[in-house]
Amino acid sequence: MEKDIGRIQKNENTDIVVRVDDFGGRIGVTIREHVKGERYTGFTKAGTRVPADKFLEFRELINKVNLDDLNSSPNSEEVVTENIDDY
Repeated sequence: MEKDIGRIQKNENTDIVVRVDDFGGRIGVTIREHVKGERYTGFTKAGTRVPADKFLEFRELINKVNLDDLNSSPNSEEVVTENIDDY
């Protein structure tokens, strides 16, 4: 089961995709980079996966982000991601 929730554009060649899936038979939310290029188009390893049983905790953390803090950042449009191993 894969259900795309949505995507945002990170830059000209890269989107960040949020989807619900059942990777390895375990349901969770995957947030992954998707690139469009001359040599490769598809998902990269950059991103993370939140298991279904941890999603409410994850959502609470995201909701704690103060929008004023994001607006005061000198590079507020730059999205920073890092590689994090899946569970």
